[in-house]
Amino acid sequence: MQSDIEIARAAKLAKISEVAKTLGISDDDIELYGNYKAKVSPVLKQKKSKLILVTATNPTPFGEGKTTMSIGLADALKKLGKSVCLALREPSLGPVFGIKGGAAGGGYSQLAPMEDLNLHFTGDFHAITSANNLISAVIDNSIYQGNPLNIDIEQILWKRCMDMNDRSLRYITIGQGAKVDGIERKDGFNITAASEIMAVLCLSNDLADLKQNVANIMVAYTTDNKPVYVRDLGCEDAVTILLKDAIKPNLFQTLEHTPTFVHGGPFANIAHGCNSIIATKSALSLADYAVTEAGFGSELGAQKFIDIKCKKASLKPDAVVLVSTIRSIKYNGGADKESINKPNLQALNDGIVNLGGHIENLQNFGLNPVVALNKFGFDSSEEIEFVRDYCAKFGVKMAVCENFSKGSDGALELANIIINECEIEKELKFTYEDSDDIATKITKIATKIYGAKEVVFEPEAIKSLEKIKALGFDNMPVCIAKTQYSFSDDAKALGRAKGFTFSVKDLEIRTGAGFIVAICGKIMLMPGLSPHPGALDMRIDTATGEIFGLS
Repeated sequence: MQSDIEIARAAKLAKISEVAKTLGISDDDIELYGNYKAKVSPVLKQKKSKLILVTATNPTPFGEGKTTMSIGLADALKKLGKSVCLALREPSLGPVFGIKGGAAGGGYSQLAPMEDLNLHFTGDFHAITSANNLISAVIDNSIYQGNPLNIDIEQILWKRCMDMNDRSLRYITIGQGAKVDGIERKDGFNITAASEIMAVLCLSNDLADLKQNVANIMVAYTTDNKPVYVRDLGCEDAVTILLKDAIKPNLFQTLEHTPTFVHGGPFANIAHGCNSIIATKSALSLADYAVTEAGFGSELGAQKFIDIKCKKASLKPDAVVLVSTIRSIKYNGGADKESINKPNLQALNDGIVNLGGHIENLQNFGLNPVVALNKFGFDSSEEIEFVRDYCAKFGVKMAVCENFSKGSDGALELANIIINECEIEKELKFTYEDSDDIATKITKIATKIYGAKEVVFEPEAIKSLEKIKALGFDNMPVCIAKTQYSFSDDAKALGRAKGFTFSVKDLEIRTGAGFIVAICGKIMLMPGLSPHPGALDMRIDTATGEIFGLS
C-alpha cells in the first residue's frame, strides 16, 4: 500500500470554493489561501443538526486512528447521501516533527493537501504564538518602564510560547546579566497548544467575545498580592488584532471532498483538547451531521469536551464513537511490541478492561458509545469476535472499520449504526457541579473518571488552592493536565488502573479561558523530542520541493 503522503498526492481534489458551495457558502464568504484552503466567515445559526463526538481508548505507541476514523465516518455518511461536515483540530509542529506525526488522518481517510495542513496551514498557530508573546513583551516592558502596575517579578504567571517541542526552554532566565536594558527574572516557555490564548480562541464565540476573554487573562500578582490582568496592561486590542483572522475557521476537505472545518489545536493532555466552538457550531449550522473529535482517550478529551466545552457552548452529543484497535487492547494487556501483531487472546483478555473503562465513563455521561474497531490485516476473526462479545456485555454495538484501506466503503457499517444512534434521546450528565470548589471538582474527576482512591495535593497545589479561593475562582471548571497513556497519572499503569493515589503538583489560573488547570504527575506543558524524532526521517527534493517522510 502507498504511504499516506503518496495517497494524498495521487488524489484529485476539488477547489475549496466548490467544497464551500456544498455547504451553501458563497464566494463572498470565503478568503482563499490558494486553491485548497480558505478562511470562512463563521456561521452560527440555529439548526436541528446531529453532533457526533469521536473519542478513543488510551493511546499506545502504535496509534489508534481517531482522526482517521472521524474522517472515514464523515465520508461514509456523505456516501449514504447525508449532509455532513467535519470539525477537527489543527496540528502542532511539535508532534509533526516529534513522534506523533501530523493530524491529517491516514490511508484513504485523510484531509488534503496533507503537507499544507501539517506545516504552516493558514498561520493560526503563528498568530496565537505572536499574541501570547506580545503579552510577555508588554509585561517586561511595563516593569522596565518604572513598573507602574507594581508587578511582583517573582509572581509573574504568564509564560512565553512556541510551536515546537523544546525541553530546553521549560525554564529560562531572561534579562540575564543585563545591567541597564532589562530586569533579570525567571521565565519559561509552554508549547503553543498549551497557551491560554489557544484556549481563549477555541472557547470564544466571536471577535468581541475574544477581546473580552483576552482582557480577562490574569498574568501576574502585584507586590501586595493583587491580580494583574491583560486589561491592566492595556494591550487587549493589540492582542485581538493579531487574532482577528485566526478566529475565522479554516475550510478544508477530505480525499472524498467532504467539507471540514479545521480550527484551533489545544492538546487534550495539557489543555482542553477540542477544536473551536466557532468551528463546531458552524458545522452544525451548515450540515445535518457534524462529526468532531476530542483528543486522546475519553478520560481526557471527552471528559473536557463534556464538562468544559459542552457547558460553555450549550452543546450535547447525539452519538459517541469510541475508537480502539486489537493491537492497543493487547498492549494494555502486557503484549510486547515485537509480538503485538500475533494472535494473543490472553493479552486481549487482560487488556480489554481498558476498553471497558472507557465504555463505562461514557455511559456515566449519559452516552452509550458505538465502538469503532479499527481493523488491521493481522487481526484474527477470533480476536474481533472476542471484542464484539465484550462490548455486548455493556449493551454497546461494535463496527469493524477498514476505512484506512478502503475509504468511505470501510466505514459504512459504523455510519449506519451512528445514524440510528443519533435518533435516541439522551440526557447529558456532568462529572461535577459548578458550585463544587476546585479541590472537590478535581477529586470527582480523579475518582469517578480515572478510578483513583484518593487525591493528594502537593504543597504548591495547596498554596494555589488558597489563592483561587481568595480570588473567588472556585466556580470555574477544571482542566486536568496529565499523561494520556493511562487512566492514572502514571504513564506505565496500563489496563484499567484503580485504587491509586492521584497527585496534583500545582494549579494554574486561566481566567481568560475560564478554567483552572491542574498539573498532575510528571506532565510538562512544554514537551521534549524523543531519542529519534520524526524530523530526522524527513527529506526534501531541493529541485522540486517535494517532501518525503511527513506523516
